[in-house]
This record gives sequence, structure tokens and C-alpha cells, in this order.
Amino acid sequence: MIRYHISLFIFVLIACVLQQFIPAVTALYDARILLLHLVFLCCSVTVGFSPMLGLAFLCGFLWDANNTLGPQGGDSEVYINQIDSLRFGYSILLFGLMGVLMQCIQPLFRRGAWQVSAILTGISVFLYLLAEFLLITFVRGEWIFPAKVLTQIWLTAAMTMLCSPLIFAILFKLAKLFDFTIRYDGLKRRYFTPEAYSLDK
Repeated sequence: MIRYHISLFIFVLIACVLQQFIPAVTALYDARILLLHLVFLCCSVTVGFSPMLGLAFLCGFLWDANNTLGPQGGDSEVYINQIDSLRFGYSILLFGLMGVLMQCIQPLFRRGAWQVSAILTGISVFLYLLAEFLLITFVRGEWIFPAKVLTQIWLTAAMTMLCSPLIFAILFKLAKLFDFTIRYDGLKRRYFTPEAYSLDK
């Protein structure tokens, strides 16, 4: 089991590196695939609550390290009018909330309804980006919510969700490689069970 969990942490680090090379799609309001968020969401539904919190801390730390390090609003010598932004560490909380949401449907996932988890990844990303934007507007002390922002948020969530089957496939391969039981029992056919076999006889 520990090998599978270690592989997830390595998977997250790889996703963080690859995220830097995923460009925004200009034709779709600068929407992009949030690979790091997607990997976290898919991983969180395959593990227990404690490992999920560990992944949430790692992903939130990496995300903030890539986006919010440095003086708030930029270097004061370059930017005369600094812009208030969110403090380092807020993403850890948002990742944790997304992980809790995914954990709520873990029983369905373990029974084989991975499609529900795939849809929930899109919903979770949408809620994450919406909460992030609302927090930014709150910190800045203004309420501006352009229609373009909402379009960018749901397009980003949709594009990210469409990639979830690939991430789940990788996780199933890792689980098989490291003998980790996700309990993906939904595709077992009834006639393979002992009860069905005895009835056939």
C-alpha cells in the first residue's frame, strides 16, 4: 500500500512540472487544463482520508509556490500601484475542500461508478476557480464578475474533466503494479460469482 501512495506523490510532482507546459487556449477565453488539480482529484478518490489530506497539502503548496510567491502585487520598485492578492497557503484549504467532496462519493467509485467521479472532477474544478475568484474580489474590496470570467471558469472545468478518464486509467495501472486494492468491482459480471455459478448448475 505504501508504494502506491508514494507513486501518487511522484505522480503529483510530475503533474506539477507538466502543468508549466500546458498553454491557455486563446480561442476559448484563455481556458486551460488544470492538470495538477485533476491529478489530485482523481487520486483523492482512490485513497483514504489521511493520504488525501497529505496530497491536498502538497498540491496546494506547489500551486501557491508557482503562483503567489514574491511581494504581494509585485515588486514595489516596478509596480507603483500594487494589487492585493491572496496569501500563500489559501490553495491548501481549497484543495482540501475539493478532496473532501471527492471522498463523499468514494463508495460509488469503489462500486465501479467512476463516471460519477469523472463528472465531479469538473464540478470540483469549477467550484475551486469560482471560490478563488470570489476570494480575490473580496480581498480587493470590489464586486466585479464579468461574463467572460464565468465562461473561462466553466470552459476550464469542462476541458479538465474531459481528461479525467486518462488519469483514472493511469491510477488503475499504478494500483495493479503496486498491488493496491482500489476495490473497483463494478465491472464484475454476475455469472462469475459462486452464487451464479451454482444456479447455472
